Amino acid sequence: MKRVTYTELPALTTGWLALMGSLLAVVAVALGSVLYMEHEGHWVTGMTNQVVWGMPHVFAIFLIVAASGALNVASIGSVFGREPYQPLGRLSGLLAMALLAGGLAVLVLDLGRPDRLAVAMTHFNFKSIFAWNVILYSGFFAVVGFYLWAMMDWKMKGAYKGAALAAFVWRLILTTGTGSIFGFLVARDAYNSAVMAPLFIAMSFAFGLAAFILVVMGAYAGSGRPVAPDLVTRMGRLLGLFCAANLYFVAVQHLTALYMAERTGVEAFILAGGGLYTVLFWGVQVALGGLVPMSIVFSKGATRCSVRFAAILVMIGGLAQVYVILIGGQAFPLTLFPGMEVSSSFQDGQVSAYAPSLPEVLLGLGGFAITLLITVVGATFLRILPDSLAAEQPFFRTPGTRRPTIWGRS
Repeated sequence: MKRVTYTELPALTTGWLALMGSLLAVVAVALGSVLYMEHEGHWVTGMTNQVVWGMPHVFAIFLIVAASGALNVASIGSVFGREPYQPLGRLSGLLAMALLAGGLAVLVLDLGRPDRLAVAMTHFNFKSIFAWNVILYSGFFAVVGFYLWAMMDWKMKGAYKGAALAAFVWRLILTTGTGSIFGFLVARDAYNSAVMAPLFIAMSFAFGLAAFILVVMGAYAGSGRPVAPDLVTRMGRLLGLFCAANLYFVAVQHLTALYMAERTGVEAFILAGGGLYTVLFWGVQVALGGLVPMSIVFSKGATRCSVRFAAILVMIGGLAQVYVILIGGQAFPLTLFPGMEVSSSFQDGQVSAYAPSLPEVLLGLGGFAITLLITVVGATFLRILPDSLAAEQPFFRTPGTRRPTIWGRS
């Protein structure tokens, strides 16, 4: 019975060195931005007393949410027994941990006092959802790391199914915790909703799979390995389903808020009169990041290039979605006295302005670079990638035929 053969990425080639050099350069620029913001103070950023979470947090939340979704490929293969996805489980686990590391790196470097991270990790206020998320993030590394070990070491075969199920449950809990940060935040009219938890889970499915598709196609194109068109089509259609689920929960979120009289103001701001936020919502999040990718992947002539383009659009739409949720929710004024108009010299009752600064954007891009750096290094020194994903491989079934399960470990 033929087994899947895993090999490392070839190191020290011209392409490998160019990629590593580019990623290290982006990380170095991001670190320079951190030093600049720490030395000059956060007044050089676009963040204010009203908008305290800025562009770095948009990148960080996107990466953290995508980390959970990237693990979905491994879960589909191991928990749900879908053979075409099983060989990609190792890369799925590695990318999930890399995405979370990249997102947390951005958050740590934007703390203002990164040296006090040890305090946040050793002193917990269990009434705070932020404290719970520290535990969830740390646990994610442990659970997925063990899951990856079980996939790679044949001696751990007995723990494989249990590790797969634990990782599947943990990632759902993690994304629920991230969404609950906003769901439990009662001070902002745009948040404080139980819909936030399932919305973030749907977001994670779409963002994570889009990132996974781009990494797989980039890795196999760069290393000269074949990828079956059937696999690309499968992942593309799955991406379309996740986009539809994301749009569904977005609709539920806003329809629920419109039903509440006290939230009509913030809904009118986001959906109709919010300027940039309204354009990002309808033009980028809904149309460019949702409807257009769905039309691409569900079309009969979907190709590898079109699926890659759809994944890029989902990533762009995802960043816009997090921007609207995070920045738009803060820009809308606080409701200090319900039913009354409030104005003062402290901008009470006014929409807060926010413009991302270059250091903020560079810091966020550094998170993506760290993610790719970890992924490339892991795939270079560990047997992560199947040697081939060509159509003749036995884990792709031909319609109308039955083949035995060949999932093995090298």
